Amino acid sequence: MADNEKSTEVPWSSGPSRRTALRGLAATAGGAALAASLGGATAHATGTADGVRTYVLVHGTHSAAAFWTAIGRELALRGHRVVAVDQPLHGTEKFIPKSYQAQDLRALATEPSPVAALTLDDFERRVTGAVRRAARLGGPVVLVGHSMGGLSVSRVADAVPELLSHICYMAAFCPSRSMPSLMDCASSPEGQHALTPLHQVGDPEKLGVLRLNWRTSDRRELAAFKEMICADHTDAQFLRVLEGMQTDESMTAYADRAVGRATTWGRLPRTYLRFGKDRTLATQLQDRMIAEADALTPHNRFTVHNFPDAGHLGPSNPTRVTDVLHALPV
Repeated sequence: MADNEKSTEVPWSSGPSRRTALRGLAATAGGAALAASLGGATAHATGTADGVRTYVLVHGTHSAAAFWTAIGRELALRGHRVVAVDQPLHGTEKFIPKSYQAQDLRALATEPSPVAALTLDDFERRVTGAVRRAARLGGPVVLVGHSMGGLSVSRVADAVPELLSHICYMAAFCPSRSMPSLMDCASSPEGQHALTPLHQVGDPEKLGVLRLNWRTSDRRELAAFKEMICADHTDAQFLRVLEGMQTDESMTAYADRAVGRATTWGRLPRTYLRFGKDRTLATQLQDRMIAEADALTPHNRFTVHNFPDAGHLGPSNPTRVTDVLHALPV
């Protein structure tokens, strides 16, 4: 599989509006997908004699640390330490609207959400805390983000670059000066090639969150979710994916700035895992983000590993991703 290989996928257009772009963010997540489907300083830490490093793994929107179970398990079996982070009010502490459990759609459209108060600062602090603890264990720390998790990678790499040996974006948002937030990336011309859900619940401007009903019985909506998230998975695997999703994600976090600085983030070795059939984070957008990051730091460019047949969740066999993560230079 050659690095920087280009995909030949046909663009999928979802229209030009920012609201359409926002809807497209809803499936930049995985829940427990991978687990379910298969069972600045430049004084970075250097590799230990036994090759052990600590991987800090950050999930995407509407998701949780459980997304990383299969990859984390394989990394641990290869002798590494693994810390999969639950962002605030996600995963083990996630907010579940009562109306969602009851499938009372009228109430679900207006039920308040504590997730609305979350900002990207909250996410960054959570991940920075995990990185600090991991660094105290000794050995190099590798920070990996999927989808929206890329925002935290950029923020944390600015905050504590001296604690990181490598940063990795797995089909993840990497905002730039021309696209400083996730919302700006998603509403760009390249971002408009993404697919979006058919419906969202309530008014995100009033709720303060983007809310989706993953438990819908609407076959068209379910088909759209599957096409966006894991078109190459079986129906049984897809249902397990839905079980791991959460309804709400913060509108504020979508709009917060997350641009890495050349003097901190830009001095860290970085890798991008490009998914060639991603219909949530369009490959055209992945390519633009990579190019703009490289333009900022032309002497320290992304190493790109292309997975031409992978959708947003990545290859159905997670060992393909694990092989790359295991081999990252630190």
